[in-house]
Amino acid sequence: MADYISYFNGEWVPLSQVRIDPDDRGFTTGDVVFDVERTFDGKTFRMNYHIARLYRSLQYARMDPGLSPDEMHAISEEVVTRNEDTRAEVGDYYIRQFVTRGKGIWAHSAGPPSVCVRVSPIDLGRYAPAYSDGLHAVIARTRSYSPESLDSKIKHQSRMNFELAEIEAGDVDPEAWPLLLDLNGNITEGTSNNVFIVTDGVIRTPGDSTILQGGSRNMVLDLAKQLGIPVAQEELQPYDLYTSREVFFSRTGPCILPVTKVDNRMVADGKPGEITQQLLAAWSETVGVNIVDQVMSMA
Repeated sequence: MADYISYFNGEWVPLSQVRIDPDDRGFTTGDVVFDVERTFDGKTFRMNYHIARLYRSLQYARMDPGLSPDEMHAISEEVVTRNEDTRAEVGDYYIRQFVTRGKGIWAHSAGPPSVCVRVSPIDLGRYAPAYSDGLHAVIARTRSYSPESLDSKIKHQSRMNFELAEIEAGDVDPEAWPLLLDLNGNITEGTSNNVFIVTDGVIRTPGDSTILQGGSRNMVLDLAKQLGIPVAQEELQPYDLYTSREVFFSRTGPCILPVTKVDNRMVADGKPGEITQQLLAAWSETVGVNIVDQVMSMA
């Protein structure tokens, strides 16, 4: 893999030179706020949305990166430009910003923060089977954090529950992606994706009280409005997934992924659904890149 040029604590350095001190609270306690975007044909997508979300997370976590939102935005655009010469090898990039609280015995007095902006390949080819056959999902035993303990709208790296959920899903189906429930048994989200179902021509998705307000989720809601497809944000239980006409995930890299099996139960006829395909086509038209074709070309 190329040694991509990255921004780290005020300097432009190869990724191999980005080093976090082992005493940094980002490492010792998972005290990290981050965000992730992607490019389409080398152009960043909805950067304003993601930078705004990053700074809401920073504000909530009471971290000061020492950069204004405009400065973070400019750095994030520049990191793409600095790595444009290697993009052809991988198709498109993720852009990732992360901010740790820094070193310190106490969180309230730790610092200075570590700030990094970097790119990485999306590895689009791994998603190719999803567009023809659909993904599998498994509802894990491990639950989402309660919003009374840690608000789900913060994009943070304290994710041991996600790791356990991935292991549990693999125990049931090695090809499956995990889905988590809240403490009341309602569907929340995956480990890096939001979830949608379609019933009676309506797109249904969990409300944002127990989930991350995903950028790709937001795009799906915008596209549904443009296409005149009704949307309901409501509590969903496993029953709703088992009995739906369609299930799909949204995620930054592949955008929309059809799901054809949940807990080893086939979703409807076991094929990617019509509304899922409509949304994919509309997204492709919006960004000027055929998402499915790009994924297939990298398989």
